[in-house]
Amino acid sequence: MQQDIPVWIDGALRPMDKLEVHRRGLKHPAVSVFVVAGGRLLIQRRALAKYHTPGLWANTCCTHPLWGEAPLDCAHRRLEQELGLTGVGLEHRGVVEYRAAVGGGLVEHEVVDLFLGVCDAEPALALNPDEVMETRWIDTGALHEEIAARPEVFTPWLRIYLAEHGEQVLAGF
Repeated sequence: MQQDIPVWIDGALRPMDKLEVHRRGLKHPAVSVFVVAGGRLLIQRRALAKYHTPGLWANTCCTHPLWGEAPLDCAHRRLEQELGLTGVGLEHRGVVEYRAAVGGGLVEHEVVDLFLGVCDAEPALALNPDEVMETRWIDTGALHEEIAARPEVFTPWLRIYLAEHGEQVLAGF
């Protein structure tokens, strides 16, 4: 299925097929969400049918905004679509840019709006099996240890976020 996402071409946003964007490693907008509860972070394991990084652990949710979609609206939309999660207040934690090979000759070159959602208790989830194969709640210290021991089971962007932007994303929760 073809899906167009915004991509920067000659300094302006233009729609382009998502797979083509990743084949060419073009810079494009993205959204990443981190949801925490009780001092633990919700991470997800990507469905095996995903066209890149299948079966790898990632942050709570990440995606590309639709054409004309505000980053916050995108974050709420994908939380619901992937995890059945609604009603979480999200705080914008800034914008970062990264570039990473994600396998199969594909490259993510994203300018990412980061969001943090803090819940009083672990919310009920309804996983979309086309997107997510499993989730778990993990202490960030333990997550750092797991990434150090087995980096290959985590998405490149999660490793980058925690190594380079962890304080920005997760400070104060």
